[in-house]
Amino acid sequence: MPQSLANLYIHLIFSTKERVPCLSSSVRPDLHAYMATVLANLNSPAVLINSVADHVHLLFNMGRTVSLAQVVEDVKKSSSKWIKTQDPALAGFAWQAGYGAFSVSESNVPKVANYVRNQEEHHRVKTFQEEYREFLAKHKIAFDERYVWD
Repeated sequence: MPQSLANLYIHLIFSTKERVPCLSSSVRPDLHAYMATVLANLNSPAVLINSVADHVHLLFNMGRTVSLAQVVEDVKKSSSKWIKTQDPALAGFAWQAGYGAFSVSESNVPKVANYVRNQEEHHRVKTFQEEYREFLAKHKIAFDERYVWD
């Protein structure tokens, strides 16, 4: 086969450092647009990006010539720099060191997009930590509670 083809959807989740609730509703739409641009520049177009005060969800189609680690590094590094310019109160902003990345089948993209879209409603009853533990369990990812949070 002479062509290299891929169709890889990723649901990426990461929080603010120490889950500080500093992503205000006024900064989030522009943050999502900024992250979508970073993804587009990596040939990894966003399907949907949404966040709440302490974490973000990105659903995107990962480009075939880029690694997941590169996508995460570029999105987190450039968006962190951008956030720091938005408000003097955010000058010390940082994302957590880690992240969770989960594969999504083509048939589940609408369901995951709906989940990402409804973050505000979802987090009225569940914390980020509870949500993240559920994702890890659902995807059968072993983790050590001592090291999963920063």
